[in-house]
Amino acid sequence: MINLTKLWTGAAQPADGLRYGHGPGQHATEARARRPITVWNITRTCNLRCVHCYSDSNALKYPGELTWEQIQDVVKDLAAYQVPSLLLSGGEPMIHPHFFDLVQEASAAGLKLTISTNGTLITPEKAALLKAANVAYVGISLDGIGAVHDEFRRKEGAFDGAVRGFKNCHEVGQKTGLRLTLTRHNVDNINQILDFIEEKEIKRVCFYHLVPAGRGSAMQVLGADEARGAIDTLISRVETWHKQG
Repeated sequence: MINLTKLWTGAAQPADGLRYGHGPGQHATEARARRPITVWNITRTCNLRCVHCYSDSNALKYPGELTWEQIQDVVKDLAAYQVPSLLLSGGEPMIHPHFFDLVQEASAAGLKLTISTNGTLITPEKAALLKAANVAYVGISLDGIGAVHDEFRRKEGAFDGAVRGFKNCHEVGQKTGLRLTLTRHNVDNINQILDFIEEKEIKRVCFYHLVPAGRGSAMQVLGADEARGAIDTLISRVETWHKQG
């Protein structure tokens, strides 16, 4: 993952230590001594049916998922290995029956937690629980504004649900960011997304390339000119935001 703010403006960012092995107030870490950030898809089940989903998730119970005892063993292993950060994903991780048990267990074990979610299940009460468990960051997926996002997620009201998720997190002081997968479906929506980020005072945004697997295999990745145009748009906005402080 490349941090455009750091790359283009030189401004230090809180996650530089994870990304580059050094950051504000940290000494450089040799590459061989660095441990990997861990992404854990704790369930394949999801309440949405997104057109780009690499795991072809649906509102079904899938076989082979870990028991609670096995989940606890994984947490112990990750803590013993001292992974620098643990990202819980899915499917939709918050739909897992032991989601908050896992959050508490991992936090108590000293793991730095990030949640990747579609945001629609984040009620005010759940946002407060995430904050109380010292979750470092909640990344909420948004792949367009309004109907564009709803079409992408194959559910009317998915956009409003994600916006409520942001709002509920902000109201309890839970740090959030926006996550977006760039496809030909939404590449022309980038400026609207960036305007939304500015309006809602969202502090971080991650743009991802499409993984052409699962349902995503039926979608077309961006062409070279489209990808370059997207990056140019992002760099231009980074420069503007940097000048604004």
